[in-house]
Amino acid sequence: MRLPMRYGIHGIDVSRHNDRINWARVRQMEADGVRLQFVFIKATEGATLADKHFEKNWREAKKSALRRGAYHFYHPTRDPVKQANNFIRTVDLNEGDFVPVVDFEVINGQSDETIINGLRLWLETVEEHYHVRPIIYTNGNLYKRYIKDNLGEYPLWIADYSAKHLRNYDADKLYLWQHNQSGWVQGIRGQVDFNVFVMDEDRMKDICL
Repeated sequence: MRLPMRYGIHGIDVSRHNDRINWARVRQMEADGVRLQFVFIKATEGATLADKHFEKNWREAKKSALRRGAYHFYHPTRDPVKQANNFIRTVDLNEGDFVPVVDFEVINGQSDETIINGLRLWLETVEEHYHVRPIIYTNGNLYKRYIKDNLGEYPLWIADYSAKHLRNYDADKLYLWQHNQSGWVQGIRGQVDFNVFVMDEDRMKDICL
Protein backbone atom coordinates (compact mmCIF):
# COMPACT_ATOMS: atom_id res chain seq x y z
CA MET A 1 0.00 0.00 0.00
CA ARG A 2 1.37 3.42 -0.92
CA LEU A 3 0.76 6.30 1.44
CA PRO A 4 -0.01 9.73 -0.03
CA MET A 5 3.34 11.19 1.01
CA ARG A 6 2.50 14.78 0.18
CA TYR A 7 0.75 14.79 3.57
CA GLY A 8 2.59 14.49 6.88
CA ILE A 9 0.02 13.29 9.43
CA HIS A 10 -1.22 9.72 9.01
CA GLY A 11 -3.63 7.64 11.07
CA ILE A 12 -6.15 4.80 11.17
CA ASP A 13 -9.67 4.03 12.35
CA VAL A 14 -10.75 0.90 14.22
CA SER A 15 -13.80 -0.87 15.65
CA ARG A 16 -14.67 -4.17 17.30
CA HIS A 17 -14.15 -5.80 13.88
CA ASN A 18 -10.43 -5.38 14.48
CA ASP A 19 -10.78 -7.47 17.65
CA ARG A 20 -8.13 -7.08 20.38
CA ILE A 21 -5.46 -4.57 19.44
CA ASN A 22 -1.85 -4.50 20.64
CA TRP A 23 -1.55 -0.74 21.00
CA ALA A 24 2.16 -0.70 21.87
CA ARG A 25 2.92 -2.39 18.54
CA VAL A 26 0.59 -0.01 16.69
CA ARG A 27 2.48 2.96 18.08
CA GLN A 28 5.87 1.50 17.12
CA MET A 29 4.89 0.79 13.54
CA GLU A 30 6.39 2.69 10.65
CA ALA A 31 5.24 2.45 7.02
CA ASP A 32 7.40 4.09 4.35
CA GLY A 33 9.20 5.81 7.23
CA VAL A 34 5.93 7.34 8.47
CA ARG A 35 4.64 6.78 11.98
CA LEU A 36 0.95 6.65 12.77
CA GLN A 37 -0.07 9.72 14.75
CA PHE A 38 -3.82 9.39 15.26
CA VAL A 39 -6.67 6.92 15.56
CA PHE A 40 -10.45 7.17 15.37
CA ILE A 41 -12.26 4.53 17.44
CA LYS A 42 -15.83 3.36 17.02
CA ALA A 43 -17.79 4.21 20.18
CA THR A 44 -21.48 3.73 19.45
CA GLU A 45 -24.06 2.72 16.84
CA GLY A 46 -27.75 3.55 16.65
CA ALA A 47 -29.74 4.38 19.78
CA THR A 48 -28.41 1.73 22.17
CA LEU A 49 -25.30 -0.08 20.92
CA ALA A 50 -21.82 0.59 22.29
CA ASP A 51 -18.74 -1.00 20.74
CA LYS A 52 -17.56 -3.70 23.11
CA HIS A 53 -13.87 -2.80 22.69
CA PHE A 54 -14.35 0.97 22.87
CA GLU A 55 -13.38 1.59 26.50
CA LYS A 56 -10.20 -0.45 26.27
CA ASN A 57 -9.24 0.98 22.87
CA TRP A 58 -9.93 4.52 24.09
CA ARG A 59 -7.75 4.09 27.17
CA GLU A 60 -4.93 2.27 25.37
CA ALA A 61 -4.78 4.74 22.48
CA LYS A 62 -4.14 7.55 24.96
CA LYS A 63 -1.44 5.52 26.74
CA SER A 64 0.19 4.95 23.34
CA ALA A 65 0.34 8.74 22.82
CA LEU A 66 -1.81 8.61 19.68
CA ARG A 67 -4.21 11.49 19.16
CA ARG A 68 -7.62 9.86 19.51
CA GLY A 69 -11.15 10.46 18.29
CA ALA A 70 -14.47 8.66 18.79
CA TYR A 71 -17.16 8.06 16.18
CA HIS A 72 -20.83 7.13 16.10
CA PHE A 73 -22.30 4.94 13.33
CA TYR A 74 -25.52 6.69 12.35
CA HIS A 75 -28.76 4.87 11.43
CA PRO A 76 -31.34 7.13 9.69
CA THR A 77 -34.19 4.89 10.92
CA ARG A 78 -33.38 5.52 14.61
CA ASP A 79 -34.21 8.56 16.75
CA PRO A 80 -31.35 11.08 16.19
CA VAL A 81 -31.50 12.50 19.73
CA LYS A 82 -31.38 9.01 21.28
CA GLN A 83 -28.42 8.25 19.03
CA ALA A 84 -26.66 11.45 20.12
CA ASN A 85 -27.32 10.64 23.78
CA ASN A 86 -25.94 7.13 23.28
CA PHE A 87 -22.67 8.72 22.13
CA ILE A 88 -22.68 11.33 24.90
CA ARG A 89 -23.24 8.64 27.57
CA THR A 90 -20.36 6.58 26.24
CA VAL A 91 -17.65 9.12 25.37
CA ASP A 92 -15.77 11.48 27.68
CA LEU A 93 -13.52 13.76 25.69
CA ASN A 94 -10.35 15.41 27.01
CA GLU A 95 -8.28 18.32 25.80
CA GLY A 96 -6.34 17.28 22.70
CA ASP A 97 -8.87 14.66 21.59
CA PHE A 98 -10.57 15.04 18.22
CA VAL A 99 -14.11 16.45 18.21
CA PRO A 100 -16.94 13.86 17.91
CA VAL A 101 -17.56 12.20 14.54
CA VAL A 102 -20.81 11.03 12.96
CA ASP A 103 -20.21 8.15 10.54
CA PHE A 104 -22.86 8.52 7.82
CA GLU A 105 -22.73 5.70 5.26
CA VAL A 106 -26.21 4.09 5.14
CA ILE A 107 -29.54 5.60 4.10
CA ASN A 108 -31.81 2.63 4.97
CA GLY A 109 -34.40 3.70 2.39
CA GLN A 110 -35.18 6.98 4.17
CA SER A 111 -36.20 10.20 2.41
CA ASP A 112 -33.66 12.96 1.83
CA GLU A 113 -35.52 15.19 4.26
CA THR A 114 -35.50 12.55 7.02
CA ILE A 115 -31.77 11.97 6.57
CA ILE A 116 -30.74 15.63 6.48
CA ASN A 117 -32.98 16.71 9.38
CA GLY A 118 -31.95 13.70 11.46
CA LEU A 119 -28.24 14.26 10.93
CA ARG A 120 -28.66 17.94 11.77
CA LEU A 121 -30.39 17.03 15.02
CA TRP A 122 -27.62 14.58 15.96
CA LEU A 123 -24.94 17.15 15.17
CA GLU A 124 -26.67 19.95 17.11
CA THR A 125 -27.33 17.75 20.16
CA VAL A 126 -23.71 16.61 20.29
CA GLU A 127 -22.38 20.13 19.69
CA GLU A 128 -24.50 21.47 22.53
CA HIS A 129 -23.04 18.88 24.93
CA TYR A 130 -19.33 19.10 24.03
CA HIS A 131 -19.31 22.76 22.87
CA VAL A 132 -17.47 21.84 19.66
CA ARG A 133 -18.67 21.33 16.10
CA PRO A 134 -18.59 17.62 15.15
CA ILE A 135 -17.00 16.11 12.05
CA ILE A 136 -19.07 14.37 9.34
CA TYR A 137 -17.52 11.18 7.90
CA THR A 138 -19.07 10.02 4.62
CA ASN A 139 -18.31 8.95 1.03
CA GLY A 140 -18.34 11.01 -2.16
CA ASN A 141 -21.83 10.05 -3.34
CA LEU A 142 -23.53 10.71 0.01
CA TYR A 143 -21.58 13.95 0.39
CA LYS A 144 -22.87 15.26 -2.94
CA ARG A 145 -26.45 14.22 -2.29
CA TYR A 146 -26.95 15.10 1.38
CA ILE A 147 -24.07 17.05 2.91
CA LYS A 148 -22.65 19.51 0.38
CA ASP A 149 -25.63 21.88 0.15
CA ASN A 150 -27.26 21.13 3.51
CA LEU A 151 -24.60 20.53 6.16
CA GLY A 152 -21.61 22.03 4.41
CA GLU A 153 -20.55 24.09 7.43
CA TYR A 154 -19.29 21.00 9.29
CA PRO A 155 -15.71 19.71 9.09
CA LEU A 156 -15.52 16.86 6.58
CA TRP A 157 -13.77 13.47 6.66
CA ILE A 158 -14.21 11.83 3.26
CA ALA A 159 -13.83 8.18 2.27
CA ASP A 160 -12.64 8.21 -1.33
CA TYR A 161 -10.45 5.38 -2.58
CA SER A 162 -10.23 6.47 -6.21
CA ALA A 163 -9.14 10.05 -5.80
CA LYS A 164 -5.71 11.11 -6.90
CA HIS A 165 -6.91 14.59 -6.09
CA LEU A 166 -9.66 15.83 -3.79
CA ARG A 167 -11.03 18.70 -5.83
CA ASN A 168 -14.62 17.47 -5.55
CA TYR A 169 -14.82 18.62 -1.94
CA ASP A 170 -14.80 22.00 -0.22
CA ALA A 171 -11.08 22.56 0.42
CA ASP A 172 -11.84 24.76 3.41
CA LYS A 173 -13.88 22.04 5.14
CA LEU A 174 -12.04 18.86 4.14
CA TYR A 175 -9.74 17.88 7.03
CA LEU A 176 -9.43 14.09 6.77
CA TRP A 177 -9.20 11.70 3.85
CA GLN A 178 -9.72 7.95 4.20
CA HIS A 179 -7.70 6.86 1.17
CA ASN A 180 -7.40 3.10 1.66
CA GLN A 181 -9.52 0.46 3.37
CA SER A 182 -7.10 -2.44 3.10
CA GLY A 183 -4.09 -1.28 5.05
CA TRP A 184 -2.01 -3.46 7.35
CA VAL A 185 -0.82 -2.41 10.79
CA GLN A 186 1.29 -4.48 13.17
CA GLY A 187 -0.62 -5.22 16.37
CA ILE A 188 -3.99 -5.31 14.55
CA ARG A 189 -5.59 -8.35 12.95
CA GLY A 190 -7.20 -7.95 9.56
CA GLN A 191 -7.38 -4.95 7.27
CA VAL A 192 -7.38 -1.41 8.58
CA ASP A 193 -8.63 1.87 7.11
CA PHE A 194 -5.84 4.38 6.48
CA ASN A 195 -6.43 8.12 6.78
CA VAL A 196 -4.47 11.29 6.36
CA PHE A 197 -4.91 14.84 7.66
CA VAL A 198 -5.02 17.01 4.51
CA MET A 199 -4.90 20.55 5.97
CA ASP A 200 -1.80 22.46 7.06
CA GLU A 201 -0.64 21.16 10.43
CA ASP A 202 -1.68 24.32 12.27
CA ARG A 203 -5.32 23.63 11.27
CA MET A 204 -5.37 20.47 13.41
CA LYS A 205 -6.58 22.61 16.32
CA ASP A 206 -9.80 23.33 14.34
CA ILE A 207 -10.99 19.75 14.90
CA CYS A 208 -9.63 19.07 18.39
CA LEU A 209 -10.75 20.00 21.88
